[in-house]
Amino acid sequence: MHEHLTILGIALVILGYGYFSRWLARHNISGPMIFTAVGVLLSPLFLGKTPVRPDAEAVQIVAEIALILVLFADAAAINLAHLRQRWRLPTRLLFVAMPLSILLAFFIAKAFFLEEPNLYLFLLVLILAPTDAALGKAVVSDTRIPEMIRNTINVESGLNDGIVFPVLLTTLALISGSGHSSEGGSPLAYIAQQIAVGALAGGLVGWLGAQLAHLSIRRGWMEHQYQNLIPIALAIFAFYVAEHFGGNGYIAAFFGGLILGNSSQELRDNVEDFAESEGELLIMVSFLIFGLVFVPSMLPYFDLKMLAYALLSLTVIRMLPIYLTMVGFGLDRATRLFIGWFGPRGIASILYILVAVGQLGGIEGHERIFAVATLTILLSIVLHGLSAQPLATLYAEHVRKHPLPRES
Repeated sequence: MHEHLTILGIALVILGYGYFSRWLARHNISGPMIFTAVGVLLSPLFLGKTPVRPDAEAVQIVAEIALILVLFADAAAINLAHLRQRWRLPTRLLFVAMPLSILLAFFIAKAFFLEEPNLYLFLLVLILAPTDAALGKAVVSDTRIPEMIRNTINVESGLNDGIVFPVLLTTLALISGSGHSSEGGSPLAYIAQQIAVGALAGGLVGWLGAQLAHLSIRRGWMEHQYQNLIPIALAIFAFYVAEHFGGNGYIAAFFGGLILGNSSQELRDNVEDFAESEGELLIMVSFLIFGLVFVPSMLPYFDLKMLAYALLSLTVIRMLPIYLTMVGFGLDRATRLFIGWFGPRGIASILYILVAVGQLGGIEGHERIFAVATLTILLSIVLHGLSAQPLATLYAEHVRKHPLPRES
């Protein structure tokens, strides 16, 4: 009966949010906030039923499909030609600021949670490393904000999950001790194989799929409605091809999206159309699962120390490296703080938690690590959701009075 109530709840929240989504957005209430809240309301905290385990099969299946599509769609949205023209600022954020943030987060976590092993602390840091521009949608869609800033935030959130994921896989393999090949190789060699084969398989599927799509569209073989579905089917196909040949399917999905999205603007638009409709539903369901499964499971472990670390993760740990690494771009203090604040922890972090739980077989013994991640994501959903539109308006007014330099 509880499962039917959950399905009914999903339908009702889609109807309720869909009918009033624009009105709610005007009041700074986002989709992730609503779906997470409904998940909590459907959880044992209010219904008094048996809690859903994070490693439950249905939860893991949803997480697997959602992560495949998120990685594929994020990569497909990256325009490499455009990035080559404006690469300096996003590159500085991804390859200087993000590693600095990870190191800073690790050492602060080590000071806060002395009883936790280093590998689990590093796992926590990696779960919270990727950002989610969707939680600050008002920022990246507000044309009053300079394109350079919106593009930087979009590119950072689109690429950092794909960059962090191989490191996450390596860490999980080292923790579980399962990172070895059939010949008994080392965990690092196993992960290298996973990444290399995954990237090759995904890139090949993306390229061949794009060529066949071009041929089919040009000759009129494909019905229009399938143009949005074919790229998504290719993402899932790339996943299974890579897994069959000993690679990592998630890495394949990322590289498949990157190659396909840069094969044609039309195909990139098709992926974007899917992501903004059917894909959006799957992502919102993932937020509902987060509220349904993780918030009630982790609530008993929340304490003031976790709250302090979560707030540091969203502010100092994220913003200080961003602020320092943007020196030399001619950007004022307000711009650096604005970019630093809009690094929300959202769908990628949620899905990373679910992948970690699936790989490790549960959360037992290290509940505090997953509780910290859960609390940080929960705070980010609320704080970034509430602040996106007001801060976008304030920053747009600031830029109107103090224009940014043409080149960064």
